[in-house]
Amino acid sequence: MHIKGTTILAVKKDDTITVAGDGQVTLDTTVLKHGARKVRRLYNNEVIVGFAGATADAFTLFDRFDQKLEQYGGNLLRAAVELTKDWRTDRVLRHLEALMIAVSRDYSLIISGNGDVIESDDDVMAIGSGGAFAQAAARALVRHSDLSATEIAREAMKIASEICIYTNDRITLEEIDLGAEKPTEAKKSKK
Repeated sequence: MHIKGTTILAVKKDDTITVAGDGQVTLDTTVLKHGARKVRRLYNNEVIVGFAGATADAFTLFDRFDQKLEQYGGNLLRAAVELTKDWRTDRVLRHLEALMIAVSRDYSLIISGNGDVIESDDDVMAIGSGGAFAQAAARALVRHSDLSATEIAREAMKIASEICIYTNDRITLEEIDLGAEKPTEAKKSKK
């Protein structure tokens, strides 16, 4: 039996990037948990990461990724590339089967253990069992509505939860306001 599930969606629109994740954890044909938190903030709340895969793998990768972000001063792209190098070569990490979405003010990336670091073409990306459903719904809402990034993410995740049996409607949302000053800029201007 395998633990299945997860839908993670990232939407960038106007001055906001939102990452949403559902809360369902499924073992074979049984829902084990309804309110899992699969979206986290890292590196002084400047990076949002969503994870599709086993819980233990998620915590291991969140930890390692946070270390890489610290090591490279919050540079998301550099930290992601270095994480994938470790992920492919480390004897323990290379057995982790997972995908991650990571966003910052500058980048929106999908990161895999195969060494992939993929940037979005259209500011909408998704992973997990309901990812294709959420991504399709989000693209339609971006193109044909005036909803905000957070509203689009919430509605697209609800639509995915109505289609994918491994996705529920207990959604965690995290956002980055791109219109606000960067935290380091705000600190400098106060001096």
